[in-house]
Amino acid sequence: MRKPDEVFLLYTYGMENIVLFIDGENFLHKVEDVFRKEKINIKKGEIAKININFLLNIALEKYKITRKIFYAAKLHYNPKTKDKSLELILSQRYLKSNLQKQGFEFLIAGNVRGQEVTVDGKTKIIFREKGVDVKIAVDLVAMAADKKIKTAIICSSDSDLQPAVQELRTRGVEVVYLGFGFQPNKGLIYTTNETILFRNAEILKALNIK
Repeated sequence: MRKPDEVFLLYTYGMENIVLFIDGENFLHKVEDVFRKEKINIKKGEIAKININFLLNIALEKYKITRKIFYAAKLHYNPKTKDKSLELILSQRYLKSNLQKQGFEFLIAGNVRGQEVTVDGKTKIIFREKGVDVKIAVDLVAMAADKKIKTAIICSSDSDLQPAVQELRTRGVEVVYLGFGFQPNKGLIYTTNETILFRNAEILKALNIK
């Protein structure tokens, strides 16, 4: 028989009580950083094959996650970088299919656009993401306000999420920072209840690289 406080928590928070929020672009860039750190060359299309559930089973085995959300930015075709644009779009399509098979919600939030920049007198196009962190922050606070969340697990290294984290904690929501052992975000370590970090070796295994 459940204790009175357990019944209260189930009534208050409902079934969606432990939710994982992954900042997709941030996550993918961090995975790329790990490979650079380990001096291993890998294409973005290969990263789209990552087994995130493998990582979660290791890092979050004590948590029974009830909802997993992967936030991605909308990609825009840039005629000046035709090959790169098509590569990114196809990679994201594969990633979406892969993650949906792993039980993730794949949400488009924000945009990735090519921007011209000049470095050392040379002009090149770089791709920048905007808006994903805002959507995550809004969803975090909205779920907390609607009492649909007991524990928020945030996989992002974006310091802009700190105000949302602080708001959740004032509302009694436990917040876990899920990051990377390679260059973790000190601000999120300080503002969250708990920090869990992926090891580089685990990231490699999630892509079947020994």
